[in-house]
Amino acid sequence: MNRNRWTLVAVGLATFMTYLDNNIVNVAIPDIQRELGLTTAGIEWVVSGYILTFAGLLLAGGRLADAFGRRRLFLIGLAVFTASSLFAGLAGDATTLIAMRGLQGIGAAAVTPTTLAIISATFTDPRERNAAVGIWGGVGALALAVGPVLGGLLTQHVSWEWIFWINVPFGIATIALGAWAIQESKEDEARRLDLAGLGLSTASLFALTWGLIEGHDRGWTSAGILSAFAFAAAAAVAFVAVERRVEQPMVDVSLFARREFTGGIVALMLWAFGLFGIYFFTSLYLQGVLGFSPTKAGAAFVPMAVLMAVSAVLSDRVAARYGAYRSTGFGMLAMGLAIGSVTLLGADASFWSLMPSFAVIGLAGGMTIPLTATVLGVMPTSQAGVASAVFNASREVAGLLGITVIGAVLTSRQGAALADGSTPVDAFLSGYRAGLLLAGALVVAGGAAAFGSLRRAHREALREAADETARDDLVLAG
Repeated sequence: MNRNRWTLVAVGLATFMTYLDNNIVNVAIPDIQRELGLTTAGIEWVVSGYILTFAGLLLAGGRLADAFGRRRLFLIGLAVFTASSLFAGLAGDATTLIAMRGLQGIGAAAVTPTTLAIISATFTDPRERNAAVGIWGGVGALALAVGPVLGGLLTQHVSWEWIFWINVPFGIATIALGAWAIQESKEDEARRLDLAGLGLSTASLFALTWGLIEGHDRGWTSAGILSAFAFAAAAAVAFVAVERRVEQPMVDVSLFARREFTGGIVALMLWAFGLFGIYFFTSLYLQGVLGFSPTKAGAAFVPMAVLMAVSAVLSDRVAARYGAYRSTGFGMLAMGLAIGSVTLLGADASFWSLMPSFAVIGLAGGMTIPLTATVLGVMPTSQAGVASAVFNASREVAGLLGITVIGAVLTSRQGAALADGSTPVDAFLSGYRAGLLLAGALVVAGGAAAFGSLRRAHREALREAADETARDDLVLAG
C-alpha cells in the first residue's frame, strides 16, 4: 500500500472519530445524568457544547489550515480531541464534562476542514480525488449510524466513560499514522490572515448555532434568541462586506456567482436538512411509538448507513459514467421519495418493514458525494481548507436547521391533533408524518438544484475536452 493510501486511512479514521462524537453521547445521557447529577440544562449542553464549538470554529479552522499547514493543524487538532476525550471520561462533575465536550469540538473544528483539504492536496488526479472523497463520505455516513449503536453497547455493557475513552487509542494511532503518511501542504503563496473575516465568520456561526440549539427551550420569539439570530445575520452581512473589500479575503465571495458552487452548497444543505432532521426524530418514533430499545433503534439505522457508505464509495464511478448531475439529481429525488414513504408506516410497523425505505435512503443518499467533489473542484487548491470548511459548516448548520424546523412542524401538528382529541401516539404520528413530508420535499428540491447546477459544469467540461482534442489533432496534422 503506497503512502497516499495510508494518508487516506489516517484521514478516514479522524473523520470517523469526529463524526462519531456528534451522536454517540445521546444514548448514554440517562447514565451520565444519574452518576453526575446533571440538570436538564446540563444534559443539553453535554450534547450541544460539542456542536457549538465545532460548527462555530469550522471556517476559522479551514483558513488556519491553509495558512499554517494542513498536516500540522490535523495533528494539533487530533491531539486536542484525543486529550479532551480522555479527560471527558475522567470528569467527575457536570462543569468539567461540558468543558471537555467544548474542547472536543475545538479539536474537531481543527481536524475536519483539514481532512478534505489533505485529500485534495494528496490526490491531484481528479478521478483519484473523487474516489477518495467517496471513501471519505462513506466513512462519515457509517460513523453517524454506528454512534448510537456503539454508545448503547458501551454504556450498557461497560460504562459511559468508554464512549469517550474509545477515542484515545484510536486517536494516538491516527496521530502516529498521520505524522508518518501525510505530506505537509498549505497555500502556494503566503496570504495575510484576514483577522476581521475570521472574527466575523466565527461570531456569526457561534450566534446562529447557539440560537438554533437554545431556541426550543428559551422560545423562538424570546429576546435572547431573536437577538442571537439578528447578531448572526449582521455579522454575516459584515463578513461579506469585508471579504469584498480586502485584498486577500478569507473566502472569495465571487465564487458564489458560479452556479456549480452555489448550487452545490444549496443541494448539500437541503440534503443535510432532510437527513439529519429525520434521523433525529425517527429515533423518537422507533423508541416512543414502536417500543424499540435504544440498542435496537440504533441497529435499525445500521443497514442504511452501510448502504450509504457503499454507495458513496461507488458514486464517483456512477458519476463518471452517467454524469454527476444525473447521478446526484436522481439520488436526491429517490432519497426524498423514500423519506416520504416512511409516512405510510404507522404504530404497528416492524423492524423489517422499515428496511425498504431505509435501504433506498442509504443507497440514494450516498450518490450525493460528487457534490462534495464539485465544491472542492471549484475552489482554488490553495484554499482547499476553506473549501472544506465551507462545506462542513453548511452541512452542520443545515442539519441543526433540519432538527429545528422539522421539530417545530412536528410539535405544531402534534399539538393541533391533541386539541382535536387524538391519542398521544396518533398525535405524534401526525406531526412526524408532516415533518417527513417537508424533509422529503426539500431533499427533492435539492436534487433539482444539483441537477441544474452540475449539468452546466458537465457541459463545460465536455466542451473543454472537445476543444483540447481538436487542438491536439491540429498539432498532429501540422
